Amino acid sequence: MTTLLEVNEIQTYIGQYHILQGVSFQVRKGEVTVLLGRNGAGKTTSLRSIMGLNPISDGQITYNGKDISKLATYHIANRGIGFVPEDQGIFGELTVEENMKIAMQKQDEETLARMDKILTLFPDLKTYWKKQGGYLSGGQKQMLSIARAYLNKNELLLIDEPSKGLAPIVVEKVMESIMEMKDETTIVLVEQNFRMALGVGDTYYIIDDGRSVGTGNMKELAENEELKRKYLGIA
Repeated sequence: MTTLLEVNEIQTYIGQYHILQGVSFQVRKGEVTVLLGRNGAGKTTSLRSIMGLNPISDGQITYNGKDISKLATYHIANRGIGFVPEDQGIFGELTVEENMKIAMQKQDEETLARMDKILTLFPDLKTYWKKQGGYLSGGQKQMLSIARAYLNKNELLLIDEPSKGLAPIVVEKVMESIMEMKDETTIVLVEQNFRMALGVGDTYYIIDDGRSVGTGNMKELAENEELKRKYLGIA
């Protein structure tokens, strides 16, 4: 299977703090790759480093065979990488419709067809189309954030903690949407909810204290009690 993204021994500082101290992982086209680890391990910083939001100081990030390590964030996005941040990143004062239109890179037939699919996946967005984003529920804001990234023809989506703070019934809906999107795009997922990660993930990488410490098949990890206890705090 083709490798779409390769992160090789990246080092990232935030201020004086050395957050990533050697993170490496590969993302195969058509898969959901899950980054796992305890809070503060470096998972979110890994995604932000790929997007150029926290520039790396060493190592290399390759996308579609080309080095994107030193590119500005907007250049990385223009190459077909979408990002759903942990804080959702929607515009609270704009309506759902306005949030979607601002995210739209093209108003062609294909993008409008994707819009229709999104509104089928997330009917709440259609219901509250004229409502300001700031007045949506937590689950609806998460749906809008994912929808904005999925709207354009991105070959890769980076999704950070989509289940955080959501009710179980909404988590199920987010899981369903990720499985639907998987048919068309490759996904890197950061997720603390192990049940959700297991439900949608193909390959996992464990990050601990800013370093990659393990990888394998998600189904195999489900049966590895020692790894789950040591690195994920799952008894």
